[in-house]
Amino acid sequence: MQKLRHSSLAIAFSLLFSLAVQAAERPNIVVIMVDDLGFSDLGCFGGEINTPNIDSLASGGLRFTSFYNCARCCPTRAALLTGLYPHQVGLMRNGNSLTRNGVTIAEALGAAGYQTAMSGKWHLSRTQALPDHQKQLDWLNHQSQPDRTFSPVDSYPINRGFQRHFGPIWGVVNYFDPFSLVDGETPVDEVPDDFYMTDAITQKSVEYIREMSKSEAPFFLYVAHTAPHWPLHAKPEDIAKYKETYRDGWHKLRNDRYQRQVEMGLIDPNTYPKPELQGQGDDWGALDEATRKHMSQLMSVHAAMVDCVDQGVGQIIDTLKETGELENTLILVLADNGASPERYLQPGFDRPNETRAGKPIQYEGLFTPGSETTWGYIGSYWASAGNTPFRYWKAQSFEGGAHTPMIAHWPAGLKTKPGSTTDQPGHVIDVLPTFLELAAAEYPQTFKQNKITPVEGLSLAPILSGQQRAGHPALFFEHEGGKAMIADGWKLVQPKQNGQWELYHLAQDRTETNNLAATEPERLAQMKRQWQAWFNRVKP
Repeated sequence: MQKLRHSSLAIAFSLLFSLAVQAAERPNIVVIMVDDLGFSDLGCFGGEINTPNIDSLASGGLRFTSFYNCARCCPTRAALLTGLYPHQVGLMRNGNSLTRNGVTIAEALGAAGYQTAMSGKWHLSRTQALPDHQKQLDWLNHQSQPDRTFSPVDSYPINRGFQRHFGPIWGVVNYFDPFSLVDGETPVDEVPDDFYMTDAITQKSVEYIREMSKSEAPFFLYVAHTAPHWPLHAKPEDIAKYKETYRDGWHKLRNDRYQRQVEMGLIDPNTYPKPELQGQGDDWGALDEATRKHMSQLMSVHAAMVDCVDQGVGQIIDTLKETGELENTLILVLADNGASPERYLQPGFDRPNETRAGKPIQYEGLFTPGSETTWGYIGSYWASAGNTPFRYWKAQSFEGGAHTPMIAHWPAGLKTKPGSTTDQPGHVIDVLPTFLELAAAEYPQTFKQNKITPVEGLSLAPILSGQQRAGHPALFFEHEGGKAMIADGWKLVQPKQNGQWELYHLAQDRTETNNLAATEPERLAQMKRQWQAWFNRVKP
C-alpha cells in the first residue's frame, strides 16, 4: 500500500509538472555526453582536473549520485537515445546499427516541432572492417578510399531524426585527423592543420545553437564527445597544465579524490568504504622511474582531454547566454561508462598504423604521449583511481563501470536548491521519457511505419521538480558477460572474468566491498531468476 501511495503521488507530481511545461515555453535541451570519463574526474565529483565550467553547472544545478549507464559506449548511447535497453534496439553488442523498433529522442522531438542537431560521435551504425588487413589500414590511415561508405548511410544520425550532424560515425578516432568523419551524409575527407576533434565538436555545437536560436521553435542538441576515450591525444598547452600532477601515482590519486568526496559530502565513508585499488600488471611501487614518468604522462594527457571538454562546455554556456537561451535550456552532462582500462597494442580494425603523411604510430614503449604519432591508454590502475570511490571500470557491471556522474542545469525549470545532490537512482533509459514529458510530446506506438517497442524508462521530471519519484522496481545490466541487477537496495553482479555471481547490500555497501552471496543464498537465487527473466524478455 505504501509503495502504491508513493507511486500515485509521483504520478500526480509528474502530471502537474507536465501541465506546467505545456503552459510555459517548452525548454531547449542540450545533452553533453563525455566518453570514458572517470566517475571522479570532474571537480564537482571530487577530481583535481580543472573543470570550472562543468562545475558551474553543478553549483547552479543538481548532481545525481546514483545514475547508471550501460557500462560501454554503444549500449549506453542506444539506451539514452531510445529509452529502451540496448538489447531491444540492436546494441546488445558493440558495432551494430540502431534498429527501427525504437524511436530516437531526435525523431520524437522532431515530430513534436523541435529543431534537432548533433555534434560528435555516433557509434550506432554497423562497423565492419575490410577483409584485407592492409587495405583496412590504408583506409584508416586516409591513404586510400574503398568503394564503400563507413557504415550503412540509412543508419547515420542525419537519417535517425537529427536535422544536422557533424562528427565521426565509428567509435575511435585520431583526434587530429579522424577516421569516419561526416557532415550529414557527406564524408569530410580533409581537415585543417590545426584540427582537434574536441574543439571541432564544440565549434559545431556553438554554430548549431546560433542557427537554431534564430527560430521560435525550441531545439534539442546532442553533444557527443570522443574525449577522453583513447587514444590519448591532446594539445600541448593543455597537457602542460598537468605535467607534475600525477607523478606520485595512482594510489595517491585514489586517496586524494576519496577524501575530497567525503569532505564535499558526496559520499559517506560508512556506506562507501574505500575499496582496494585494482589493476593488471605491476603496481606503482614495482615500476622503475622511467616507467613511472611515462605512466604519469599518460594520465596527464587524459586530464588534458577532460580539461578541453570543459573549455568547450564554457563556450556552449557563453553561446546560450549570448543568444538568450540559457535560462530555459535544460543541460545534462554525463558519461557513457566509467574510465577505461583498455590497452590495444596492435593496429587494426579501428586503429591505424600510420598518419596520413605516412609517419608510423607508436603503440608500445616509453614514448611521450599526446601527439597523433602515439596511441596511448591510461590502463587499469589509473582507470580504477579515476572511478573513485567505486570498483572496476568500463565494460564491467560493477559500480565503476556502470555508474556515471550526472548534472542537470535548468534555471527556469529546476526546482531543487542550486548545488544540491540527489541520491535517487536513475538510468540513461530515463532520459527520453523525461524529455518527451518536458516537451509535451508523445511516445509513439508506430513511427515511419515501424512498430515501436514500449518505452522502458521512467521520467526524471519529479526529481527535477524537487519531488521523490517511485522509480524503477529494478534495473538490469548485461554486456559481454558482465551482468547485474539492482533492486530494494541490493545488487546482484557477475564479473566478466569468472562468471561467479556476487551479491552486495548497496544500501550499506555502495562500493561493493562485502560479497554476501554465501550468506544470502535465497536472495541470490531469487535475483538470478529475476535477472534471467529480464534477459529472456529483452534479448534479440
